[in-house]
Amino acid sequence: MSDESRTEPRTAAVVPAAGRGVRLGPGTPKALRVLGGTPMLVHAVRAMARARAVSLVVVVAPPDDAAGVQNLLDEYPLPAADAAEVVVVPGGETRQQSVSHGLAALPADIEVVLVHDAARPLVPIDTVDSVVAAVRAGAPAVVPALPVPDTVKEVAAPDRPGDPEPVIGTPDRARLRAVQTPQGFDRKTLVEAHERVSCEGEGATDDAGMVERLGQPVVVVPGHEEAFKVTRPLDLVLAEAVLARRRAKDGF
Repeated sequence: MSDESRTEPRTAAVVPAAGRGVRLGPGTPKALRVLGGTPMLVHAVRAMARARAVSLVVVVAPPDDAAGVQNLLDEYPLPAADAAEVVVVPGGETRQQSVSHGLAALPADIEVVLVHDAARPLVPIDTVDSVVAAVRAGAPAVVPALPVPDTVKEVAAPDRPGDPEPVIGTPDRARLRAVQTPQGFDRKTLVEAHERVSCEGEGATDDAGMVERLGQPVVVVPGHEEAFKVTRPLDLVLAEAVLARRRAKDGF
């Protein structure tokens, strides 16, 4: 190991996996749905652990089932080549609370934090490492993102439920980006955002948005088409196809 690599700040990934994922239907939580014979959560943890920059993965489990998630991860151990440590902690009632629990579990020497959706199981290693590199280069918050291919309309609420929605604007799509994860942060910045930014209802679903509300800059690096979020049954079909192609090509 070079002197340079020893002086790089340690990086941890927080993977909130406490949600139910109702858009994939009732039953098993979304993060535990099987993809290619393996739960999506396991794929997501492996994606973080496989990245060259990540030395610790903190999985935030449902508040009442941390032991169950730990048992699941024990059934699917990381390959020997993936040296990252994996720990499981109980989450909160909202995603924001769960990420806060994950942050509280980090050791003192972690300086860069990734927050990654368990429902994005196929994010490539290079995308993860590019996010980390941008934070290490001085950006307080970094998000991977893709250009938006469709025209987007801004609408207002209709007069009555079920009525057509009136269009009130058409943003310039050249300036729009579809954000993915992992989002990367200077640890102090992310902790401050979770301490100072209060979100009502379900809480914040976008940590970079919380940093924006602090007035801190957020920058974008290129995302990847395979880092899509598995939210609906059709997404699961696409994810199976991507995984099958990877296995045929790389033995992944």
